[in-house]
Amino acid sequence: MTTRTTHPPEGPAEEASAKRAPLPYRIGDPDIASRYPVIIGDDRVIGWAYRWHRDWYVFTTEGEHNLRRPPKGSPGVEEAAAHLAAEYAAGRIGAVPLAQVLTEAPAPLYGPVPLLHPRMPVDARNIRSALTAFEGLRVHRWRATLTGFPGSDNHWPLLCELCGWSGPKFWSHLRGRNGEPPSARRHKGGCIGEDQVRELISAYQQ
Repeated sequence: MTTRTTHPPEGPAEEASAKRAPLPYRIGDPDIASRYPVIIGDDRVIGWAYRWHRDWYVFTTEGEHNLRRPPKGSPGVEEAAAHLAAEYAAGRIGAVPLAQVLTEAPAPLYGPVPLLHPRMPVDARNIRSALTAFEGLRVHRWRATLTGFPGSDNHWPLLCELCGWSGPKFWSHLRGRNGEPPSARRHKGGCIGEDQVRELISAYQQ
């Protein structure tokens, strides 16, 4: 796993106590569920940071905790990682080997996924939204690879059926605006080319 951000130690050069001192940490690449591992030292993971409906959560050896929304203009993943480093330095959470995290990471599903993400309440409104979203995926040649519908503003792991690209997308970006189809560029890299996308997907021809 490569790392995305490195944070140097803060505070005085001579630390009175390693437990009280801020720890150097780094934020690893997100997994398929868009969870960022926060890593210290020799590849030890002290927790995961992830976003859900604008709040940022951390998951540690002590369970899940909602940090709420970060201050305006402050990256939520940075706030969450700093929180985890402080909790670990205070001895309130443990660490697990990165190799174990990689072994236990969620893997793509190649069959049908549930209608709703596990965090989504099962109610009439969410079911209607999920059915609409899955129909939109079908029309635009996308396939859900891990979870059911997670809502409009949460990452949804998807596979592009036109070129095989996979990654997180927002349903709010895929449904288009004002009745218009979404961008024919589809995802990073441009898929198979906008002209071919328009030829293969009938929604662009209506």
